[in-house]
Amino acid sequence: MGSGSSSVSTEMADAELSVPAGAGPRELTPEEVAAEAEKKKQRVQGLIALLKDPNLNYRWHAAEALGTEHDTDSVGPLITALNDPYVDVQWLAAKSLGQIGDLRALEPLLAATTSEDKWLRAGAAWGLGMLKDPRAVDKLFILLKDTKGRVRKDAAWALGSIADERAVPGLTEALNDPDESVRDAARKALAAISTKHDQTNAGAGTKPA
Repeated sequence: MGSGSSSVSTEMADAELSVPAGAGPRELTPEEVAAEAEKKKQRVQGLIALLKDPNLNYRWHAAEALGTEHDTDSVGPLITALNDPYVDVQWLAAKSLGQIGDLRALEPLLAATTSEDKWLRAGAAWGLGMLKDPRAVDKLFILLKDTKGRVRKDAAWALGSIADERAVPGLTEALNDPDESVRDAARKALAAISTKHDQTNAGAGTKPA
């Protein structure tokens, strides 16, 4: 290799060393922040419109994608989508409502736990777990006895996510469920409730000097 090539390599190394350690990406300007917000708004509005598209594939894709946007403008349309003719859309709408975390979704999700379709019941359980509202505990208790293992598993997970001590008896009983995935979810849920209980007690025992 010639001396010219060696000089170039040295210059590249020097350039790399000149980058400040720990330097992160630059902050966006107010104009760039506004532009990004506008792009997100347009993207969300486009997905909301797709919830009413005649094409099923577009509707379920939109129902799923809106959860990752975490935009409260989509809560109303997603609640409406819980009544879509196809459960493919319904259960993804339920999960997205949980991801967004707006409590306007609580009552519609509680109602969805009584659906005749197991996928909507499962989606509602998962969504309620994401909302973490203790008012969902009684409905989730019922789902712990569901005939479908997937529903029981998601109900157990949701009870652990909410971490309300009222769930302990039902989850303890679920440790004997015939489905291994349900038993595993119940074990993890009980551990989560125990951890929260310990943290609460530790906090209560700490007094200011």
